[in-house]
Amino acid sequence: MTIHPAKTHLYLGVRPVCSVVSYRIDINYGLLSEVGRAPLFSSPTHLTTDLLGNTLYCASYNGSCLSVSQIDEQGIAGAPVQIIDKLINCHSSNVDTNNRVVWVPCLKEDRIRLFHRAKVGTLMPYEPEAVQSRIGAGPRHMAFHYAGGYTYTINELDSTVTICTTNHPCIVQTIDIMSSHLDHGRWAADIHITPDGRWLYCSDRSASIIACFAVSENGRVLHLIGHYSTEIQPRGFNIDATGRYLIVSGQKSHHITVYGIDKQNGALNKLSRYAVGQGPMCVVIINL
Repeated sequence: MTIHPAKTHLYLGVRPVCSVVSYRIDINYGLLSEVGRAPLFSSPTHLTTDLLGNTLYCASYNGSCLSVSQIDEQGIAGAPVQIIDKLINCHSSNVDTNNRVVWVPCLKEDRIRLFHRAKVGTLMPYEPEAVQSRIGAGPRHMAFHYAGGYTYTINELDSTVTICTTNHPCIVQTIDIMSSHLDHGRWAADIHITPDGRWLYCSDRSASIIACFAVSENGRVLHLIGHYSTEIQPRGFNIDATGRYLIVSGQKSHHITVYGIDKQNGALNKLSRYAVGQGPMCVVIINL
C-alpha cells in the first residue's frame, strides 16, 4: 500500500487475483473511491511510487521480481510495462531522494540490488549492481536521510540496521537494534526516519518492540537510545509528515497504537489505541 506524492490517490496490492487497485482520496474526509484496477503478474509484497508520482513499483517476495507500471494523468496505475526477475525474495523497492536510483533489498540474496531510473520510469542496470549485506542478514525495508547522503536498511533475519552511502554505495556501519535483555529471537520488520533526520525507528516482531536511534547531523552514524514495548508482532508502522506522530500496527494484537514523538529526545509517548481489522500489516499516513 502506498500514497501518491500529491496525496490524491492510494494504491493497494491485492491477492489472490494479483492486481493493483487505484483509489481516489477525498481531500475533505479521506474517503476512498476505486477508480482503476490493473493486473499484476506475481503476488504483491510492497508498493512505492517515484517522487513525482509517474511510476509505480511493485516488489514481489514470492515471485522474486519487481514490476514497473505507469501512472496516468488521472492517477490510475496501469499494468506492468517492465518486469525484472531473478531478484531473490525481494521485499521492497525504494526510490532515492534524487529520484534517480531504485534500491531493492533481496532478502535471500543478502544483497540490495540497484537500478537506474530512465525518464519514463523504467529501470536500467546501475554500477555497482548491488551492495552486499552481511551473510544471513536478510535486507528487508529501507529509509533515506533527508539530505540524501545515506540510506538505512533494516535486516529481517539478524535484526540489524545497515547504513550505506548513496553517492558511491558502500556500507559504513551495521548496528544491532536489539539488546541482551530483549534477545527473544530476531525477526525485524519495518524502519522509518523522522522528516528532520534526527530520529530513526525500527520494529522487531519477536520482541514486539520499537527501537529508537539518534541520527548524527550528517546521517552517517546511529546511536541506540532505547526500546519501547508495543503492539504484538509490529509488522508495519509509519511516521506522519510533521514528524510528530508514529503509528504502529500489531499483526497479532489486531490493534494500532498512536505515539507522540518528543522532538527533543526521540521518546515515544503513547497517546491512543484502536481496534482494527484482523492482522494489520501496513500503515500509511496522509495529512489532509
